[in-house]
Amino acid sequence: MTPAEFQRHFHAVRAEVQRVIVGLEPVIEGALTALFADGNALLEGNPGLGKTRLVRALAEALDLKPSRIQFTPDLMPADVTGTHLVAEDAQGRKELVLRRGPIFANVVLADEINRATPKTQSALLEAMQERQVTLLGETWRLPEPFIVIATQNPLEMEGTYPLPEAQLDRFLVKLLLELPTEDQLVEVLGRTTATGGDAPRPVLDAAGVMAMREAVRLVPAAPETLRLAARLLRFTHADTPGAPDAVRRFVRFGASPRGVQAMVLAGKVRALATRGDARQPVLSPEDIIAVAVDCLRHRVLLNFDGESGGIDPASLVREAAEAATRSFRGR
Repeated sequence: MTPAEFQRHFHAVRAEVQRVIVGLEPVIEGALTALFADGNALLEGNPGLGKTRLVRALAEALDLKPSRIQFTPDLMPADVTGTHLVAEDAQGRKELVLRRGPIFANVVLADEINRATPKTQSALLEAMQERQVTLLGETWRLPEPFIVIATQNPLEMEGTYPLPEAQLDRFLVKLLLELPTEDQLVEVLGRTTATGGDAPRPVLDAAGVMAMREAVRLVPAAPETLRLAARLLRFTHADTPGAPDAVRRFVRFGASPRGVQAMVLAGKVRALATRGDARQPVLSPEDIIAVAVDCLRHRVLLNFDGESGGIDPASLVREAAEAATRSFRGR
C-alpha cells in the first residue's frame, strides 16, 4: 500500500466514524492510530460520552466482526476466552469441543474493564500481547486484525479493581474523552432525538487493515529521531540524569520500553496520515512529540507526593518531552 493510499483510507474511515460521533476528533484519531499500529486502546471518560458507540462505529466502518464484553465483578475468565464442553457425536462418542468466547472477534470492546476482578482482567493479557488464547494447553490464534478497546469510568471507583501496571502497559494509547461543547451537544440532540440516523458505511475490510499495518512498519526513521524517542522515555524516570525536576519529585516508576515502541509506531501512523501525499513520509521528531502523551500517560506511575498532590501524569510527559527536545537542540 502506498503512502497516498494509506492517507486516503485513514481519512475515509475517520470520516465515516464522524458521521455518527460528534466531536471527539483526537479520540477517533487515537483509536485509529492504535488499530493501524497493531496495538490496543484504553478509553477513559464519564458515562454517556459515546465510548461504546465509538467502538461500534469503528467496527462498522471497517467491516470487522465486533464483540462486546461487559465486565462485572462476577465475570469469570472463561466468560472472556471460552471453555471446553463435552459434546456427543452421531456415534455416541464424547469429546471436548471448544465454545469460543467473545474474545474471538476483530474489535473487542472491554466495557468498564476495571469492574472485573484481577483474575478476569488477566484473561485478556495473552490476547492483547500475543494475539492468541491458550485453553487446556492448546493454543488458538485470534482473528486478524485484532484490537482490544477497553473503557473505564473514572467517577465510580468504589468496588472497582484498578488495572495492574502489566496490563496498562499493553495498551498502546490511553485516550481521555471530554464533555462536548455547547454546539456539539446541540448537534448530538439533532442526530439522536429525531427519526432515522446515519450509520457508518464499510470503507475498508480486514485485508485493507492488514495492508495499512504493513505500510506503517515500512516508514523509515532516522537514528536521531529514534534517539530522541528513547531519551524522552528515559526522562520519565526519576533517576535519569537530566530528567525534569517534576519527574524527580513525583514519579515512582517511569514508562517501560513498550512506551518507546508505542511512540515510534504511533508516530509512523501520524506521519502517513498527515504526510501521505509525500513521496516517502519519514518519522519526524514532531511525530514523536505529538503522540507522546497518549502513549505514555498511563505508563508513568506517581509516588505518594504525586498522588496526594493530584499531579497529572500527562503534564510530566510533556515536561519530559520538552527536556528531551531541549537537550537535542543544545548539543
